[in-house]
Amino acid sequence: MSDITLISGSTLGSAEYVAEHVEEKLKEADFSTQLFHGPELYELPTDGIWLVVCSTHGAGELPDNLQPLLEQIEEQQPDLSNVRFGAIGLGSSEYDTFCGAIRVLDQKLTDLGAKRIGDRLEIDVTQHEIPEDPAEVWALNWINLLR
Repeated sequence: MSDITLISGSTLGSAEYVAEHVEEKLKEADFSTQLFHGPELYELPTDGIWLVVCSTHGAGELPDNLQPLLEQIEEQQPDLSNVRFGAIGLGSSEYDTFCGAIRVLDQKLTDLGAKRIGDRLEIDVTQHEIPEDPAEVWALNWINLLR
């Protein structure tokens, strides 16, 4: 069992890179991790700490590799009251659906009883050429909230 389950949803790879970078920071802080790129619901623990890193695709949709998970969550309505989570979204402020995917996931997890730890990070890729940089700053603060 891992201390933190990382879940990434990415279309072009940016969210995946951010998740991998944050995973390194978590490991440096002595957390054990398990990283899933587009997992199925049955693969995820229904307790513990999740960190969801997701880009927004199209008109505010989840990336294709995370859409099945959302559908499973909506269909099965699992009890997530024993899950605490962090949320990092990537998107472009040039669109009115900026970070729409992470907002949808955040709300869905909360609706099913999960409790978010700290603030959701929304990274504007038009402002941050390297999205790992603001994610690292956020992750270091998030780690302090976990202790």
